[in-house]
Amino acid sequence: MQRSDKVTVEAAGDVLAGRSGRRGLARLLPFLGPAFVASVAYVDPGNFATNIQAGAKFGFLLLWVVLASNLMAMLVQALAAKLGIATGRNLAELCREQFPRPVVWIMWVLMEVVAMATDLAEFVGAAVGFYLLFGLPLFAAGLLTGAVTFLILALERRGFRPLEVVITAFVGIIAVCYLIELGLERPALSDVFGGLLRPRFAGAESVLLATGILGATVMPHVVFLHSSLTQHRIVARTARQARRLFRFEIADVVIAMGIAGLVNAAMLIMAATTFFAHGLTDVGTLEEAHRTLIPLLGGLSSTVFAVSLLASGLSSSVVGTMSGQVIMQGFLHRRIPVWVRRLVTMLPALVVLGLGLDPTRSLVISQVVLSFGLPFALVPLVLFTRRRDLMGPLANHPITTAATVLVTALIVSLNLFLIYQVFAGG
Repeated sequence: MQRSDKVTVEAAGDVLAGRSGRRGLARLLPFLGPAFVASVAYVDPGNFATNIQAGAKFGFLLLWVVLASNLMAMLVQALAAKLGIATGRNLAELCREQFPRPVVWIMWVLMEVVAMATDLAEFVGAAVGFYLLFGLPLFAAGLLTGAVTFLILALERRGFRPLEVVITAFVGIIAVCYLIELGLERPALSDVFGGLLRPRFAGAESVLLATGILGATVMPHVVFLHSSLTQHRIVARTARQARRLFRFEIADVVIAMGIAGLVNAAMLIMAATTFFAHGLTDVGTLEEAHRTLIPLLGGLSSTVFAVSLLASGLSSSVVGTMSGQVIMQGFLHRRIPVWVRRLVTMLPALVVLGLGLDPTRSLVISQVVLSFGLPFALVPLVLFTRRRDLMGPLANHPITTAATVLVTALIVSLNLFLIYQVFAGG
């Protein structure tokens, strides 16, 4: 174990055993990290694309979808963290152990497709960020994105803590960027609360965008990753310690997902107060958004937008590669070097960039693919976390299971609507 990890684990062990004299945030600090890594997927470039389109086309109408999706994400990620703590295994490993072999193979293939779609969105987003900031051609920006993510992934060799710190720093950069954006826009609070507290749609296209927001918010690949990040990070010695550890992880989830939710809301508010309010409802691409911000809010706003997009793309691309590793290793018990996986998964994104396909359209489509993959992560998560023989004292309360079943049913229903829209043209 690396020294930084050892310090963190010992500090957490002292808190769990009641030996620590730490108070307040210092007491919580050793437990923060896994949810921040997972939260990167909730502020990835796919979120930029869907939130900007939703805000530009419908104003504040779908702001409540961002809030609802974020609450669902907190529930799901808390269960994923609990699964790793209680069983010492991640979701993919448990699927391999508990399900028939044909089901395991089907799930692995589906989750690999989801991981590829995820990586496409994140990689393309980072490349667009380089393009907007420095004017690099998109293909060259894609190659630079690959090189930077290789360097960040190399931190894994130094243990879990340095990588958690770097990823958390990226989340901080994105959050600060959107604080600046909100300061420049000064949205009316009545409009914001009206959008948050009045659930409604305005036709089929708004439902389609709502499904995209949901697909971009509750992410299947980080459900697998989060259970992996907690499975051996800090080990509880007793049932009482396990319950205390889970309470700290809930705090980790609420803080990290809360920040991600605020950033998502800020993206949609920015689009609503700038594009929709000025009648620019057709602003649908990241490049258009960046260009249009200059006359509306000034050069600072467009630069901040590009910086946040770049930070989002780089960090979420790293997290996407980590998730792919967990999925392959868990389902197949096979591991390939992370740089090989990085090379393979960046190829589809380079093809998209090389062929000159619309990056924003590619991002939105990838989010829809993610939405279809969600049930295959959520159903086994519910099945496992409700079982006392697997979870021991951390087995779900029946109300928790009922809430998660409700969330899963809602997601499946929205997916069925999406299928109807695509194939029946309704």
